Amino acid sequence: MENMPTQELEDLRFIRYEAQDSIGYITLNRPEKRNALSAEVVTELKQAFEFAEDDEACKVIVLRAEGDVFCAGADLAYIQELQGFGYTDNLADSTHLMQLFHQIYTLKKVVIGQVQGHALAGGCGLATICDFAFTVPEAKFGYTEVKIGFLPAIVSVFLLRKIGEARTKQLLLTGDVITAQVALEFGLVNFLVPKAELADNVYRFARRLCVENSSQSMETTKEMLARIPEMPLEDSLRYAARLNAEARGSDDCRRGIAAFLAKEKISWDN
Repeated sequence: MENMPTQELEDLRFIRYEAQDSIGYITLNRPEKRNALSAEVVTELKQAFEFAEDDEACKVIVLRAEGDVFCAGADLAYIQELQGFGYTDNLADSTHLMQLFHQIYTLKKVVIGQVQGHALAGGCGLATICDFAFTVPEAKFGYTEVKIGFLPAIVSVFLLRKIGEARTKQLLLTGDVITAQVALEFGLVNFLVPKAELADNVYRFARRLCVENSSQSMETTKEMLARIPEMPLEDSLRYAARLNAEARGSDDCRRGIAAFLAKEKISWDN
C-alpha cells in the first residue's frame, strides 16, 4: 500500500495522525460527539491505520481520543440512519466495521490503546482489539448491545480469543457496564494508571518497545499469535518450527545475537 499524501491526512475530519519519537498517534477527534463511531469515522480510522502501518517514522502505534470519553459506540444519528437500511446495506456497513477490527488485529505494528475515559459498545470493541490497553480508574467498559436488541457480533470473535468463553458470555449476555478495575481483572485492559499519568505511562511503554524490541520480531510474533489459535495442534507446531527457523536466518536475529554474545546493549530504534 502507498502512503496517503500529506494533504489527505490533513483532510481527515474526525481523526488526527502524527508521529513522534517513533510512535504513531492515531487520535479520535470528535469529543463533542463522545468520539462516537459512524461510517465516516470508521473510514478515516482505516485510512489512518493504513498510513501508520507504512510510515517509516512509526514503529509502534497509539490509539487515543480527545475529550472525557474514549468512544461511546455508534453515533445516535447513525443508529437512526440504520433504521432505513435493508439487508444488503446493513451487510456492507457491518463489513466496513469488521474490516477495521481485522485490520487492527492483523496490523504489522503493535497497537496500544490509551483509554482515558468510557469505552462502550463499539468503543469497547476498539479498546479490546488493541494489542495492549492502558486505562484510568474512572473509565467504564461494556458491550451494551443486547439492551437495545442489537448484537455485539464482530467483537465477539476477538473477545473469545482474548478473555475466553466464560467472561465473554458474562459481558455480552448481560450487557453490564463494568469498572476499569474489573476490566483489568478480566483481561480487557493490561494496565490501570492514574489519569494524570496515563499519557506518560503509554509513552514510556511504547518507547520501550521501540528501543528494546526488534520490529521484525514483533511483527512476526503478532502474526503468529493471530494464526495459531485456529490451527490443529500438529499444523501449529510445524508452523511455529518454520517461523523459528526463518527467524534464525534474519538480519535482526544475527544482529541481536551478536550484541548478546558481545555483552553489548542493543537499541532497535535506529
